[in-house]
Amino acid sequence: MNLCQVVFGCMGVRTRMTPQQRRAQLLDLGAELFAEQHYDDVHIERVAELAGVSRGLLYHYFPTKRAFFAELVRRATERMLADTAPDPQLPLLEQLRHGIDAYLASCRANRHGSQAIYSGAASSDPAVIALIEKATRGQEDRILAVIDPGRDHPELLRIAVHSWLVMLRTACHAWLASEDISASDVRQMAEHALLGALTGLPDHARAGAMAQLLDINGA
Repeated sequence: MNLCQVVFGCMGVRTRMTPQQRRAQLLDLGAELFAEQHYDDVHIERVAELAGVSRGLLYHYFPTKRAFFAELVRRATERMLADTAPDPQLPLLEQLRHGIDAYLASCRANRHGSQAIYSGAASSDPAVIALIEKATRGQEDRILAVIDPGRDHPELLRIAVHSWLVMLRTACHAWLASEDISASDVRQMAEHALLGALTGLPDHARAGAMAQLLDINGA
C-alpha cells in the first residue's frame, strides 16, 4: 500500500475512524516515510498532513518523533514474531526451512515495517535498541528451543544463533532493495549459513536435536 492509498485515493478526505484505526493509519504512513528517507530527514508533521488530521491529534498519539519511530519498530517486531511462529508438527529440518520462508514472507508483506526494524537496529535511541534486542532474543529463544531443547544453552550456541539472525535481517533488507536477489537465493544462503554456524561449534556446545539436525543435513 502506498501513501496515496493510505490517504484514501490522495483526495485528502478525512474519514471518521476509531482511535485504533487512526493510530494504525498514522503508523502506516510513517512507516512508508521512514522507509523512503533517513530518520533525520523525516518530519512527522508530514504524517499529519498526509492523513488529513491536525498536528495536535498526531501528537496526542505520539508525543515525539522518537516515540513515533519506537512504536513503528515495536509494531514491526511484534508482527515479525507472530508471522514466524514455529510449527512443531514439522520435522526438524523442515521447521528451519519453514521459519526462513515465513521470515522472508513477513518481510515482503510488511516491507516498510521490515525497513523500520533494519533502521532501528542501527539506532542510537536506547528505547529502540531495547525493542530490537527484545525481539531478537525472542527469535533466539524460539530457535534454541527447537534445536537444543530441555537444557541451559551454551553461550557459544546462543552467539551463533544471534549472529545468524543479524545476518538474516541484513540479507532480507538487501533482498527487498535489489532486483538481482531472489527469495530462493536468500533462503538457501540462510539455511546453509545456520547449518554452517552450528557445524562449526565445538562438541560441548552441541546437543540433542541440533546433532540430529546436522546428521539429517549431512545424510
